[in-house]
Amino acid sequence: MERESFRSRLGFLLVSAGCAVGIGNVWKFPYVVGQNGGGWFVALYLLFLVIMGLPVLTMELAVGRASRKSAVQGYRALEKEGSHWHIHGWFAILGCYLLMMYYTTVSGWMVSYFYQFAAGRFPADADAAFCAEAFAQMLASPKEMTFWMAVTVLLGFFICSRGLQAGLEKISKFMMTGLLILIVVLAVHSLTLSGAGEGLRFYLVPNWENVRSAGVGNVVSAAMNQAFFTLSLGVAAMEIFGSYMSKDNTLAGEGARICALDTFVALMAGLIIFPACFSYGVDVNAGPKLIFITLPNVFVNMPGGRIWGSLFFLFMTFASFSTVIAVFENLMSFCMDTLGWNRKKAATINCVFILIASMPCVLGYNVWSNLHLIGARDVLDSEDFLVSNLLLPLGSLIYLLFCVTKWGWGFENYQKEANTGKGLKIAGWMKPFFQFVLPILILVILIQGLL
Repeated sequence: MERESFRSRLGFLLVSAGCAVGIGNVWKFPYVVGQNGGGWFVALYLLFLVIMGLPVLTMELAVGRASRKSAVQGYRALEKEGSHWHIHGWFAILGCYLLMMYYTTVSGWMVSYFYQFAAGRFPADADAAFCAEAFAQMLASPKEMTFWMAVTVLLGFFICSRGLQAGLEKISKFMMTGLLILIVVLAVHSLTLSGAGEGLRFYLVPNWENVRSAGVGNVVSAAMNQAFFTLSLGVAAMEIFGSYMSKDNTLAGEGARICALDTFVALMAGLIIFPACFSYGVDVNAGPKLIFITLPNVFVNMPGGRIWGSLFFLFMTFASFSTVIAVFENLMSFCMDTLGWNRKKAATINCVFILIASMPCVLGYNVWSNLHLIGARDVLDSEDFLVSNLLLPLGSLIYLLFCVTKWGWGFENYQKEANTGKGLKIAGWMKPFFQFVLPILILVILIQGLL
């Protein structure tokens, strides 16, 4: 069967960026910036994105494009006879399944909040206690949580069942275009608020006192982690799009464009949130509750808050759902490549499985609220710990070693594939950095995460 491909280069870039752009950009990035001193963190994040995130991204894309296969079969096509790199492919797919077991629930929260704002469920006189209670009530209702999770899963697999071009590419183009328009509109509105200047200074102007209070080591570590995890590397989520792309352009050039889109969305999310928080005297160090408790309280207190709140959570829905359908495509492609299923069968069976497998996360906030799996972590945090702290960094390290060592595919083969086409090239002098420095940096992230 002939391999599907993207209709256009723009389609590849928007789908790949859509996979990278997710909750990590628009939910985690702003509050991590807030916790780590603002401007200096942003500068370090951009540095680590270029020296760590981009190289590993090109490697994952290279394995996909050279093999024209998904995770397991991709390794098998490129590895030396008798080696077993393909075993990582199974763990990569396990990581994607684990990711969707909780990501679909959080994506459902975004849809729920968009609906609640659009329907006027947040009155103009709502206070912080009302917003906190609204979030608590949603988490306490297994029916409501299951409904919005199921909407996300069913719609996601329906889109993917229609094919790469007619489903994933078509919808991703619409959502990513809508997301980019929404984020600009929301950012411009935030910049017109009365306290916007103070928020901008905190966010974009490096301030050493902010770094000292957060701890220099903590800021560097957090920037390294955020730059690494923002691209969803290590679980073959990007490899699959490499397998669909043409050889017209180099992978460093295409990777840089994906990083740029991903970073643009993250930075613009901060432009929305920090001016709004400073204008309404809200603590930017609010952590994960910033999106669901703090910001709704900001929106209801500003003129036209119902509209701005609806637009913000529509933007959040697009950001999270673009990742959901991208990972669903990876799961389906794996089943088609490895098990020989057709697209409709892969969509149906995976849909049923994800619906069932997502239920522990849903119930972990109500019926099973006393269940703690890893340490004191609830179900969602336990699943996220396995993916974010173990499978992503370890998987990225394996992709790196596969591409740059003589025991794997080898640096010369990787370099040749990455440099095929026109655009930015991987230079030979980078080889020692890729072989000796980058593995140590990734090991640091892995060890920090596990400790």
